[in-house]
Amino acid sequence: MTSRRWSWPSAFALAVLIAACGGSDANSDSDAAPVTDGPPPTAASAATEPPAPDASEPTTTAAPTTPPPVVTEAPPATDPPDPGPTAEELNGYIWAERTDSAPWSARAGLRVVDLDGRLVLLGGRTPNQSTIPGDSQIWADVWESNDGGATWDSLLSGDEPGMWAPRAYFQAVVKDDAVVVLGGQDFSLEENPFCALLEQGLEPPPGLGIDPDAPCPEFVPTSQFFNDVWSSTDGVAWEQLTAAAPWSGRAGLSAEVLGDHIYVFGGSQNDDSSIVGAGGPARIYYNDVWRSADGIDWEQMTDAAPWEPRAGAAAVVYGDRLFLLGGEDGFTCTPLPDCDAPYFNDVWSTTDGADWELVTESAGWSPRPGHVCELVGEIICFGGFGLTTNPTDMWSSADGATWTELDTPPWNVSDPAWAKYDFDSTTFVGADGHIEVITVGGDRETFDFTDPQNYLRVDNDVWSFAPQQ
Repeated sequence: MTSRRWSWPSAFALAVLIAACGGSDANSDSDAAPVTDGPPPTAASAATEPPAPDASEPTTTAAPTTPPPVVTEAPPATDPPDPGPTAEELNGYIWAERTDSAPWSARAGLRVVDLDGRLVLLGGRTPNQSTIPGDSQIWADVWESNDGGATWDSLLSGDEPGMWAPRAYFQAVVKDDAVVVLGGQDFSLEENPFCALLEQGLEPPPGLGIDPDAPCPEFVPTSQFFNDVWSSTDGVAWEQLTAAAPWSGRAGLSAEVLGDHIYVFGGSQNDDSSIVGAGGPARIYYNDVWRSADGIDWEQMTDAAPWEPRAGAAAVVYGDRLFLLGGEDGFTCTPLPDCDAPYFNDVWSTTDGADWELVTESAGWSPRPGHVCELVGEIICFGGFGLTTNPTDMWSSADGATWTELDTPPWNVSDPAWAKYDFDSTTFVGADGHIEVITVGGDRETFDFTDPQNYLRVDNDVWSFAPQQ
């Protein structure tokens, strides 16, 4: 596969093409140490802190870590916002396409937010038509829509000075009337250092699975994982709040605003062994939790939450609680298609990021990463990656524990080939005063190796989920 970030950036590390020099792919069972794109969940492995991006600002010293709390299964505290539609009423909502071809390039791993009534879209990744695993165009452009996603205007092309570097699989939240960009990863190609060795007849380093008799790719993909934080009140002028937050650079992270704080949790680095091949870098998954009132100074709430380390989880704030839903700690499994993918459908909640409660070990929807959850009266969840078949269901819950499947599939899909993951969504108040859900872009790739164009299936459409007029 050549298309994923966090858990899914298909080969964002040197060993990707190192493996392509003739090494045999390893299955995800070799990823047992740090959990995510690989085998079933295990405890997180201790990993050496990767170097942070070049920083001109000092990092903030982390507060003393909190030991993991005792896990208790309990329903979330009930302090919901103003009553909204029930599951029955949500069945009266419909999906409508605002545009099938927005002016921004088709992409996945992008972000969209509602900034004071405007939709602001940022970043993402578009796969290049290339034989190099993971080869992608990474974006730092910014677009806005004043009509709910039907039309878009370019705010920044992404090459302006004084803004964040191109990235995908990052997070963006709105706090104090400003959009805040956090984390993510980029993509670049570097000259393959092993080709010269092979040309000289030298033996490659042991343990990398390199066949000296196989053709050696000239370039190898690599990726930088970010831990910088940026803020803007208009999407045009950006301020770097910190060049290197104390949490490790990561992609596929979760972030939400609860009360006066931005929370950052989960995510991963590197790729699954099934992608990078034998001897590739170990995938690192995180279950630490951090928060900040200003995006500058960060406090570690726990270095190991009781939920399994993961990437690609959904998060939503409901009342006075922050919810984490699903995700993955592995990319694939063997043998396909009969193995159980290392994906989650558990639900956890917290009021402070330090103490977490298990809401349910198994929600009604199937385990998945790359999905979204939004608050529309109740919590609704949809989309996501399904390994061989992407899910086409949509679910609602009033408490995160009990789930009801809604009648309408997301985007009106009848064929799983049109189901998305790694898209983004936001809630938006429509002209009639009802809360709508807006979705943008996304990836429709699956493990269909019979289709050479499979990895190019990314979208630039915009949809709404709103009450029928």
